[in-house]
Amino acid sequence: MSNIADRIRNLPSGDHTGAASHFARRAIEEGSARVAYSAVESPIGDLTALVTPRGLLALAFETDDLDRIMETVAAKVSPRIVRAQSATGVVRSWLDSYFDGRPQPVPGLDRSLITPFQDRVLAATAAIPLGEVRTYGQVASLAGNPKAARATGRALGANPIPVVLPCHRVVAADGSLHGYAGGLDRKRLLLDHERAISV
Repeated sequence: MSNIADRIRNLPSGDHTGAASHFARRAIEEGSARVAYSAVESPIGDLTALVTPRGLLALAFETDDLDRIMETVAAKVSPRIVRAQSATGVVRSWLDSYFDGRPQPVPGLDRSLITPFQDRVLAATAAIPLGEVRTYGQVASLAGNPKAARATGRALGANPIPVVLPCHRVVAADGSLHGYAGGLDRKRLLLDHERAISV
């Protein structure tokens, strides 16, 4: 009996990551998968990028509840989700350039998880120049509703594409840092990084 078990253990086994990657790529190209995701390393920790044929759908911090994000994506976009590192290459390239101090134009975005009000708020944050900040009240005004500072804060807190859509550039009226999905340490690091590369 042990001889058979030893023989089974010693059977050659190949690396199937290439086959899995090929399957995932074909699933995306042929439309049987609608969303692809993979981990992306960064100086602020591992991120998870989720993309569709339209572009980057979500970017999650390692502290985020990935199961909840996947459930939201399955309900609002598609349950056809595959893990495919090759599909997130554009996001990886953008993040590498950004953290190397050579920001590139924002990659294609899929705004399926963004509400119309949130879209106006995030567009206002994207207009904040690198190395600068605006207050929640200023962003609310830029989004067309000067009295909606709190709603603006909630919209920014639910930003599905942080870093790329720079909600970290928004601060309290007194200039202090408030609420950031990735934590205030990450927010501070991102702002310090952008100040350093905008000089």
